[in-house]
Amino acid sequence: MSTETTAPIKKAREKGIVSYLMSQLRTVGLLVAFLVLLALMQFLTDGSLLTPQNITSVLNGNSYILILAIGMVMVIIAGHIDLSVGSVVALIGAVTGVITVTWGLPWWVAVIGGLFIGCVVGAWQGIWVAYVGIPAFIVTLGGMLTFRGLAQITLGNIPITPFPDSYVAIGAGFLPRMGERGVGVDPITMAIGAIVAAVLVVLEVRERMGRQKLGLEQEPQAWFIVRAAVTAAFILLVAWQLSQYAGIPIIVVVLGVLVAIYTTVMNRSVFGRSVYARGGNLTAAKLSGINTKKIDFLLFVNNGFIGAIAGIAFTARSNSAGPNAGNMFELDAIAACFIGGAAVTGGVGTVIGAMLGGLIMATLNFGMYLMGLGSDVQQFIKGLVLLAAVAFDVFNKSRGVRN
Repeated sequence: MSTETTAPIKKAREKGIVSYLMSQLRTVGLLVAFLVLLALMQFLTDGSLLTPQNITSVLNGNSYILILAIGMVMVIIAGHIDLSVGSVVALIGAVTGVITVTWGLPWWVAVIGGLFIGCVVGAWQGIWVAYVGIPAFIVTLGGMLTFRGLAQITLGNIPITPFPDSYVAIGAGFLPRMGERGVGVDPITMAIGAIVAAVLVVLEVRERMGRQKLGLEQEPQAWFIVRAAVTAAFILLVAWQLSQYAGIPIIVVVLGVLVAIYTTVMNRSVFGRSVYARGGNLTAAKLSGINTKKIDFLLFVNNGFIGAIAGIAFTARSNSAGPNAGNMFELDAIAACFIGGAAVTGGVGTVIGAMLGGLIMATLNFGMYLMGLGSDVQQFIKGLVLLAAVAFDVFNKSRGVRN
C-alpha cells in the first residue's frame, strides 16, 4: 500500500525535463549564455582567450568585482542598491596603505584595520537606511562622495606605494606549486581542483536526497546528472589550465570561501530567508514577524565588510593605494548581479548567479581587449548586454504573469 501511495507522489514531485528547463529559463539561459560567450570569444580571439596565463589574468583581474558582487546581490535581493562600494574600495586601500607603508605596521594589522573600517562604514549607512528611513540610493550616493573624499584626505591626493610583499601576496600571490611557473602540469593544483569538484558533487547529491526525503519538488534526474557532471568538468578544466601557469591564485581561494559561506547563508539560514522575504514583499515580511530594520542594517554592515575585502584585494594586486582607486566598481558589481539574474524589484537572485554574471562581464571585457577593441566600443557593448539582461528579466516576469 505504501508503494502505491509513494509512486504518484514522486511522479508529481519531479517535473519532466522540458517543463523543468522552461520553469528555470533564467538559470539555464545564463549558463548557456556563458558557454556560448566563451566559445565565441575563443573563436574571435583565435584561440588565445582560454590559455593558462589569460585564464589566470581574468580570475585575478576581476576577483575584486566578483567579491563586491557577493555583497551587492544580497543588497539587491532585499530591494536596495549600494552606489558607494567603489569609494569604499579606495578608502580601505588608503587606510591599509597608511597602516603598512606610512606607519610600518605588519600586513595583518592593516587587514584587520581595513575590515574594521569597512564594517564601520557599513554600519553608518545601515543606520540611515534602516532606522532613519532614507532610501538606500540617496544614502549610498552620499556615501560614494563622502568616502571618496575621505580616501583623498587620508592619502593627501598622493598614491602610496609600494606595499610589503606579504600584503601584495593577498591579491597577486599563488598557492605553492611543484616545479617552475609555466612548466608542466602542477599535481597540487589538480588535486585541489579534484577535491573541490568531488565535494560539490557530494553536497549536491546530499541536498537532492534531503529534498527527496521531505517530499519536495525535484529537478529531473537526467538534468541533475548532466548539471553535476558539467560543473565538475568545468572545475577540473579550470584547474588544469591554472596548473599549467602559476597554480591557484590566493585571492581565488578567498573568493571561493566567500561564495561557499554566503551561498549557505542565503540558502539555509533564517537570515537568508528573511532577506528574500524582505525583498519579495516588505509588508508581508513585517506581518510575519521579521525585523526588517535589523535585516537592512546587517545587510549594509555586511556590504561594508565585503567592500573592505575587495579593497584589500584590489590594493594588493595593484601594489598601490590611490585616491581614484575603485572608480566605477559599483557599476560593474551591479551589472554582474543583474546579468546574473537578480531582479530589479528585489526578492530574486543568487550568489552563484552573481558570480556567473561577473564572469560573463569579465570574459566579455578580456575578449574585447584581446580583439583590440577600444574602451568606447567596450562600454557600448557592455551597456547593451546589461540592458538585454534586464529586458530578459522583465520578459520572464511577464511570461510568468501570463501563465
